[in-house]
Amino acid sequence: MSKIILETINLKKSFIHANGSITLFDNLNFKITEGDLVALVGPSGSGKSSLLHLLALLDEPTKGKIIINKKDSRNFSLMQRDELRKKIISIIFQDNNLLTDFTAIENVMMPLIIRGENKKLIIGKAEKILKDVKILNRSNHFPNQLSGGEQQRVAIARALIAETKLIFADEPTGNLDYKTSKEIFSLFLKLKKLKKTIIFATHNRELANRADYKLFISDGVIKRVNARQ
Repeated sequence: MSKIILETINLKKSFIHANGSITLFDNLNFKITEGDLVALVGPSGSGKSSLLHLLALLDEPTKGKIIINKKDSRNFSLMQRDELRKKIISIIFQDNNLLTDFTAIENVMMPLIIRGENKKLIIGKAEKILKDVKILNRSNHFPNQLSGGEQQRVAIARALIAETKLIFADEPTGNLDYKTSKEIFSLFLKLKKLKKTIIFATHNRELANRADYKLFISDGVIKRVNARQ
């Protein structure tokens, strides 16, 4: 039986603004098992990015619980959250979040440098994964010397090199052409075979339909939908 790696219980997220409050979603309940490849879908503004940020422990829910590896995230200290993101969670941001003063390969190496791994081994791993995402020839370029699509490939490589159990991706193929998008999705499939769990927000219907299943979020509620329908 597959192990449940992530669970939400009665999750709610609201924002206060000048004219009152907006509730993005309320009473979200779902379970993700190890090795799941999940597409998070729904209309723009439905809260896909906000939900990913909550699951990655980058933001706090208004109410409810997020359980990771059977542990309630409400009990984590800031240091424990940082350690969890360092060892278990990788994030592919929609806006890349690359470090502007570092080259592409240095950006990719960063998660392993922070862990204190051997530098020679890190370089070898970084070169391999840059080759996998078809951008090894740009490894010594800085982010401002790369196109939006190239920056996104570097961000994807940085997330994949860490080999974490959980990968959250916010529109990971949004700036990529069709061919490259399929290649990146093929990498996700390889990671799934290694029991990595991937949740990716997307508007790409074809990629969403190739996931194990979809979580459709709209009007503050979420429901599980079988892929390919």
